Amino acid sequence: MFGLVIGILTLLIIGLGFPLVILTERYLGYLWWPYMLGIGMVLIGLACFLPGDIASALVGVLGATFAWGATELRDQARRAELGWFPYRRYKIRPPLADKIARWRAPNL
Repeated sequence: MFGLVIGILTLLIIGLGFPLVILTERYLGYLWWPYMLGIGMVLIGLACFLPGDIASALVGVLGATFAWGATELRDQARRAELGWFPYRRYKIRPPLADKIARWRAPNL
């Protein structure tokens, strides 16, 4: 039963990762990738210290989804520029945007 619950909830969390990437890029832009990656790393670290198996696994999967989303933001920006997804011109710039723009975004 444990495996079935983890499997179904993992599928749901990963499925929610796709709209997370699409909406984050649309409204915030791909320069938010370090913050998304940071959230993912914090959640993965937190999963190591949670006492329950289900909670630990689900928080770890959520963290991995955020970390994966950080690698997808630049690709999603390209897809939006190509017209595959709605493009929003005005986006909310992150703190330290000028420095982040010089960094190389992660890519899988």
